[in-house]
Amino acid sequence: MKYLVLLAVLAVVYGLWRSGQRRAAPPPPPAGNPLPEPMVRCARCGVHLPRSQALQQDGRSYCSAAHQREG
Repeated sequence: MKYLVLLAVLAVVYGLWRSGQRRAAPPPPPAGNPLPEPMVRCARCGVHLPRSQALQQDGRSYCSAAHQREG
């Protein structure tokens, strides 16, 4: 009987120790780029897209090469 009580106490202590370790771990870093990217509007069709994906010509932004050619 006393071994059963000892085993139960050890299980509770181990469980508390494990839960304390989980809380102490730092949270994982956020995935991807956390900063928002500026959006631009296509001069031809008006769709909004990230500036890094837009095609630039004469100070205007375009969503595709076809719209860039059509101006």
